[in-house]
Amino acid sequence: MSMSGFAWFALARARDSQQPAPPMMDGSAGTSRPAGVAAVLRGLAIASLLVFAACASHVQSPAPPAPPPPLERAPALQPEASRERTLRVKASAFNSLRGQTDSTPSTGAWGDPLSPGMKAIAVSADLIELGLARGQRVRIHGLDGEYVVADRMPRRWQRKIDIYMGEDVKAARSWGVREVDIIWTPEGN
Repeated sequence: MSMSGFAWFALARARDSQQPAPPMMDGSAGTSRPAGVAAVLRGLAIASLLVFAACASHVQSPAPPAPPPPLERAPALQPEASRERTLRVKASAFNSLRGQTDSTPSTGAWGDPLSPGMKAIAVSADLIELGLARGQRVRIHGLDGEYVVADRMPRRWQRKIDIYMGEDVKAARSWGVREVDIIWTPEGN
C-alpha cells in the first residue's frame, strides 16, 4: 500500500527531527494504532481547514449585477393632451377704459391692439415664466373658445389672469374675481 502525501510528509518530518514517527496503520494485518490514526486524521483535518481558508481568502465576493441597459425605443408621437398644462389661477376681468389701464387702454403691454369682441387675457409675470408668453393660446375652464395672451399685469400679482371684456363694464363687474383652471400647451414643446 502506498502512503498518502500527508502521511509521507509526517513521517519524513519525524525522521528529520529525530522524533519518533506517529504511529500508522500497518498494512499487514489491518490493525492500527489508535493514537497514530487519530493524529493523522487531526493533521488531515487541520490541513484541510488551512487549504479551505487559503482558498476562501482568494475568492472575491461577487459584484452586484450591472443594471440592464436602457431600452432603446423609437421616438413615439406624444398625444397633444400629454403636453398640456393645467393650472388653477385667480381670474378677474378688465375693460378698455382709462381708469382700469394706463393711458392707452386699447393697447396691450407688448403693443398689441385690444378691441371689443376679441378673446384676450393679461397674465401675471410668474405665469409668463411658466410658458404663458405673448401670443400663447389658453383655454379657460367654464368659458368657450381660446384666449390669447395679449397683455401682462403689474409684478405685484401672482398666479393671476385678467380676462379682457372690451368695454362691457357690467360683464366685468358681474365676473368679479374667481378661481379658474387654465389649460395650455406650451409652444416649442
